[in-house]
Amino acid sequence: MPDVSAPSGQASAKAGTVSAPPSPAPKDPGPLRPPVSVRGLVAGGLLAAAVGVAWVAFWWIGLSPVTLAAGLDDTARLLGRMWPPTLPAAADVAAMIAETLLIAVAGTGLATLASVPLAFIAARTHQGTPWLRPVARTVIVLTRAVPTLAFAILFVRIFGLGPLAGALAVAVHSVGMIAKLLADAIEEADPAPAEAARACGAREAQVAAATVLPRVFPALVAIVLYRLDINIRASAVLGIVGAGGIGVALQTALGSLNYHRAAGIICVIVALVLLLELLSVALRRRTSGKTEGTALPAGRTPYDVGWDRARVLRVAGATITGVIFLASLWSLGPDPGRLSSAWPNLQSVLTGMWPPAFSADLLMAVLESLLMALGAAAAGAACGLVAALLTATGTAPWRPLAAALRVLLVVVRGIPDLVYALLFVAALGLGPFAGFLALWISCTALAAKFFTDSLEQLDPLPREALTSVGAGRWQAFTAGTWPQFVPAFTGNGLFVADLALRESVVLGIAGAGGVGYLMQESIATLRYDTTAAIIIAIAVVVYAIETLARAARRHLL
Repeated sequence: MPDVSAPSGQASAKAGTVSAPPSPAPKDPGPLRPPVSVRGLVAGGLLAAAVGVAWVAFWWIGLSPVTLAAGLDDTARLLGRMWPPTLPAAADVAAMIAETLLIAVAGTGLATLASVPLAFIAARTHQGTPWLRPVARTVIVLTRAVPTLAFAILFVRIFGLGPLAGALAVAVHSVGMIAKLLADAIEEADPAPAEAARACGAREAQVAAATVLPRVFPALVAIVLYRLDINIRASAVLGIVGAGGIGVALQTALGSLNYHRAAGIICVIVALVLLLELLSVALRRRTSGKTEGTALPAGRTPYDVGWDRARVLRVAGATITGVIFLASLWSLGPDPGRLSSAWPNLQSVLTGMWPPAFSADLLMAVLESLLMALGAAAAGAACGLVAALLTATGTAPWRPLAAALRVLLVVVRGIPDLVYALLFVAALGLGPFAGFLALWISCTALAAKFFTDSLEQLDPLPREALTSVGAGRWQAFTAGTWPQFVPAFTGNGLFVADLALRESVVLGIAGAGGVGYLMQESIATLRYDTTAAIIIAIAVVVYAIETLARAARRHLL
């Protein structure tokens, strides 16, 4: 028996056997290299694609430092002609603001009523009729892909000028967002109560109403408030196409070259949007606040039945909301005669949409909108990152500069994209250059907000640890902050690109290039087959970008 204690390569005198020869020494592997991760490949590929698309977009639009300087100079001269602003009469301003708010409230309320059943049908956890689920998801994608202003053009053709067309446009487009987010909340809800109700013999509608809806109701309230904020911004410019609201006065002022009055109306729109944004933020914080740990009144338990202050406030709030919604519907003037006369127009629009008429001009217009949107999103993301680094806590070099820049970004974000487009078209003329500049400004402000929020939510410990050992500000950012920030930067950048693509269609309606102008022209000339082709093309492109964004987040998060 061999001596197991003998060293390798030595004979065992006791057993007379020889051990196995020694194994060769391992080769020097050289310097260690970290493995290439999927996250790094995805992030690098998206960055390279963004740079490439931005370069093609700049070439397509004809953007250069010379043309950019000339365009900004023309815009500055136009702004000089608009100063000082002339405010409309107080009564006129109040009437226009009231109509704008009523359009947004009516559209959001109608969208909420339609979105709740649609979201349950689209949710994978809802055990309803299986073949209805893809139909519901298709409706959600289509209504979300087509911008509000595009729907407004269609409804103005069907129902005529006025706030009714605007409210219906807001409602149809809002269904896509509210139903999608609510369906996600339904799928994430705890399934145990629903399964228990089904085990007791409850029908699916009873399960949804008794177990699922109460659990997702806080999320629904937050979604509706957020959508109302968006719809108020959209309603402020629907009058551009004759769908009511304060946008009618803006379009009239710009059309008559009364730039002083146009500037005053823009100031009113900005003040309205900023005020309502502050109110919306306050309401969302209050409705999303957690109540765990709240002390109950003396002598009460969580299971007591009866009225207390919280219940009275909830019922009063729901009653006031219902009254405002009914008043907003009444303000639209939905008389039966007008609705019945719209039926022939609706029939002609629907029958004229089939078959869709695709053409080379249409595809080129879609390509122009895509390049304009993606190029502006890439440039806006780069500028927004710089603005975020100057304003976010932990990266801002000087607090007064950060505070001033935050206020400026809020004001810039408060101006609707279409207003920028109208100004640039008036200063530079028709074409994609005006649309690109408008989208660039809005994408910069929006990306800066998203990036700032993401930077402030990161773990500060890696950056602080590097700073404590003598690393500079830039070294601490690249080694401690940037690796954490890459997923949020990529995801938010793709979301900004998605929004820019939708808005590029809207800007085209104002003559700022892209497929929007072609859509407005097709409806005005009753070529609804071209309109249908444009809607299908927009939906396909938007869905493709959303799919890319979901895949990127799946690999980055």
